[in-house]
Amino acid sequence: MRKLYSLLWTLLCTTTLLWAQNPVTGKVTDENGNPVAGATISIKRTSTATVSDVRGDFSINAPQKSTLVISHVSFGSAEVVVNSSVLSIQLKTDASSLSEVVVTGYGTKIKRDITGSTGRVSGSDIENTPIPSIDAAIQGKAAGVFVNSGSGKLGQGITVRVRGNSSISASSQPLYVLDGVPITTTSQSSYGGTTNPLVDINPNDIESIDILKDASAGAIYGSRAANGVVLITTKKGKTGRTNVSANIQKGYSEATKRVEFLNAQQYIDFYRQAAGYRDRVAGTPPADPNSWTSYINDFINYNSFGTAGTPNQKDYNWQDQAFQRGGYTQADVQLNGGNDKTRFFLSGQYLTQAGTIIGNDLDRMTGRLNLDHKASNWLSVGLTMSLARTMNRRLPDDNAFSNPLQMAALPPITPFTDPNTGLPTGTPPGDVDLPLYYNPVISVNYAKYVQESFRNFSTAFGQVNILPGLRFRSEFGVDILSQNEEGYFQSQTVRNQTRAANGVGINRGTFITNYNTNNFFTYDKSFKQHVIEATLGMSYQQSQSKYNFVEGLQFPSNSYQRIASAATKSDGSSSETNFRFLSYFLRTNYKFNDKYLLSVSGRIDGSSRFGLNSRYGFFPAVSVGWILSEEKFLENARFVSFLKLRGSYGIVGNSEIGNFPQLGLFSGDAGYAGGAGQRPSQIGNPDLKWEQTKQLDLGLDFGFFNNRITGELDYYTKNTTGLLLNVNVPATTGFTSQVKNVGRLENRGVELVINSKNVVGKFNWSTQFNIATNKNKVLDIQGQIIEGGVRSMNRVAEGQPIGVFFTVEYAGVNPANGDALFYSNTKNADGSINRATVTNAGYGTAQRVVVGNPNPKYIGGITNTFSFKGFDLNVFFNGVFGNQINIYGLGQYSSANAIYEDNQTADQLKAWTLANPNTNIPEARFYRGNGNQPSSRYIVSGTYVRLRSATLGYNLPSSVLSKIKVSRVRFYVSALNLVTITNYPLWDPEVNADSFTNNYSIGNDFYTPPQPKTILFGFNIGL
Repeated sequence: MRKLYSLLWTLLCTTTLLWAQNPVTGKVTDENGNPVAGATISIKRTSTATVSDVRGDFSINAPQKSTLVISHVSFGSAEVVVNSSVLSIQLKTDASSLSEVVVTGYGTKIKRDITGSTGRVSGSDIENTPIPSIDAAIQGKAAGVFVNSGSGKLGQGITVRVRGNSSISASSQPLYVLDGVPITTTSQSSYGGTTNPLVDINPNDIESIDILKDASAGAIYGSRAANGVVLITTKKGKTGRTNVSANIQKGYSEATKRVEFLNAQQYIDFYRQAAGYRDRVAGTPPADPNSWTSYINDFINYNSFGTAGTPNQKDYNWQDQAFQRGGYTQADVQLNGGNDKTRFFLSGQYLTQAGTIIGNDLDRMTGRLNLDHKASNWLSVGLTMSLARTMNRRLPDDNAFSNPLQMAALPPITPFTDPNTGLPTGTPPGDVDLPLYYNPVISVNYAKYVQESFRNFSTAFGQVNILPGLRFRSEFGVDILSQNEEGYFQSQTVRNQTRAANGVGINRGTFITNYNTNNFFTYDKSFKQHVIEATLGMSYQQSQSKYNFVEGLQFPSNSYQRIASAATKSDGSSSETNFRFLSYFLRTNYKFNDKYLLSVSGRIDGSSRFGLNSRYGFFPAVSVGWILSEEKFLENARFVSFLKLRGSYGIVGNSEIGNFPQLGLFSGDAGYAGGAGQRPSQIGNPDLKWEQTKQLDLGLDFGFFNNRITGELDYYTKNTTGLLLNVNVPATTGFTSQVKNVGRLENRGVELVINSKNVVGKFNWSTQFNIATNKNKVLDIQGQIIEGGVRSMNRVAEGQPIGVFFTVEYAGVNPANGDALFYSNTKNADGSINRATVTNAGYGTAQRVVVGNPNPKYIGGITNTFSFKGFDLNVFFNGVFGNQINIYGLGQYSSANAIYEDNQTADQLKAWTLANPNTNIPEARFYRGNGNQPSSRYIVSGTYVRLRSATLGYNLPSSVLSKIKVSRVRFYVSALNLVTITNYPLWDPEVNADSFTNNYSIGNDFYTPPQPKTILFGFNIGL
């Protein structure tokens, strides 16, 4: 291996022969002479390409007599022979997207010639849209890519799954590559749940997002590609005059939904009813609530600050106290331009946003500089650099009592402020036990937890033209994160904890440096009917993470909030972790007669995360394509514009398991009598290796009626073996578990994409539609049972999808006595299930069964775009269908028949009574359980269709622009999450709970804030 490395390195550094190319500039216009921005200009039979700017101008290095192919999504393609250094090109309406350039990893390729399965989201599709981060930009827009925002809190982590879950314990998040550099995507906070590591990237800087879905497309990334690869490319400068654009957005956000809870009178009546039925004997009426005066009335009076026998019946809507209207302001400036030698792109953005939950806000400032310079005819260099500073005032975990949304469960008879002190209820010197549960307003008013991060994404490259068609490129990139989290909790925020009588201060530091270098040759050669493209290179990545934490107690006053002022430094720690990857890769693409396509790739990966006996792995892939529309037997099928069959097979890996699972570890600890000591903490496994996913993909790309209708149809299977699991080991080893390669799982699915130009002319209407289905099944985990989620309802078991809900099955209510019923699900002698029911008292004898699946059966999206005389309208819906969600997090307290003091959801008014025996809600019994145990009662449908975004804009006509001497003036209004169609009973069906912690605790809602409904008004001007 060392000899191979030395040989490759020698080749990479040998650049003695040079080749000069011919710079060509030009302008692309439509039939009316208007500039066409975003047109793709590529050299035929090569991967060399560029894009026209907002004035239609472009520049490309193209040999004399070569052929340029010019295409745009709204026009037909054109071919022009290079016979001059300045070209004028006109496109006619009637286009196809088959010639757009797709980023494939270490290069680009025209979509027509791609044999793998990819998806693409253009930067223009997301520009000036109020998306929380760039991973949300692909939500519903790429077939087979499931994106779940999971929470309405700002800066929270987002779940992305490309063609299903490919692992159980290792991460199933895709690999993100920004301008050639794999970026850090692990969560960086221990407070308030996971954070989104992509929130530091300005979405308006994005040129395109390409998703590599199958093994052929992703195998060039080898052990990193089992979960798919998301390639993010930022904008580059364009040759020509300097273009300046400014954009301002102003708007607001609100929560998309409220859950209906009991009002004050309903609460009092319901709890008195629950008290009356509490100890009712079968066959007799309920007890007179007046007989409970000494308890239930005292309970009501106490919680309402009323006098004896006279409760305060004023209604307090605590849920509304949790929500707020959040302001949104964003300002962007972009400059781009250049000449034949140097091109530049410069941008800056400021964003300030208040969340829809009180106490949550985010501020972000970003700046980007992208430079490309042609130093000579044989050498090009460049730099992409982004700096970001993000401030996020964070909120506690969803399941914490200090989470503001948990105020929805506070009794509606309890005042917001203590009438005796004027302070928030529960704040001393008043009664800290009123309300019974913690009042989250106290944390909002008397505590802070601010996360401040500085992020640098930078890449420098040099490219040498060695011979005609032979190039060498060297890239070096960094992703540097410096993050500080600072919290201070005043004495009012802590109840019954004397250790914090005078405040608690904490400080957490995170510093991550992630280095990456790519060095590779690219060779393009065409002769007669043959085209060959080859890439050979190496990649090296090194990442180091350092963490520290310190806590202080007993501050002189709340004016002192730094750890230095604490009387007691009560806790502290520091740690460091790192990993390295060394990789070699080769890819060859071959095209014959412009219709037969072949691609072969292989990658060798070495990782520090795996055992000495299995450190290196080999990941090959092959794919083929056949453009049937070029065959003579289809030449008379005039309605067929394009038809391509493709197939691929390959092996990719997953290494996202943490940094040291292969090693035997020791931990420093307090030894005997307080002395220093160490102890073994982990048993090693020198044979630990990658999870491997073998993937087969069969696809059909089509275009009909002069490409007015285009699309893709894919069928795939993914089989993952050697799952990385923490399995039980004999206790004689001194340990209980060890990370091993154990088991298999499978994903199968179908994806369909249809793009249509429904009306073309002065009025234009186009549609983009995609839908996908995925079936996931665990084939073998050697009989192990893995559970997680709220009250352990999620399960991983053989023969089932990952994370199915496994619990007791609810059978409704006994109409004779109001008891909750559950199916026993015992087996008959013949092995069939006996669905006899048991009472609530017999809950413990009922058998647990699979009652739901949090994985959706179908996901999809549809976008309609209209334009007419300067007006344009874009409407995008996405949907998730056939999944279930566990609402036991709230249900065990607030949909639980008055077992606790929590306010109840309005459906509990349908509880069983003598007058209402036919119902699905058990009899309410104050302080008595009746059906509130974990069961399928709390498993509900998560299906939804959401109007994800809608934008209406108007562009001033060119006749007006010429008078005011600007290139563009646009006014628009944009909306996000405007309408959600669902039967989901709580705030929002888009939840992910612990899916960043593991892949199986999914589909759980525990007071999760809903997605914000955002309305923005914007103004854009170009100079």
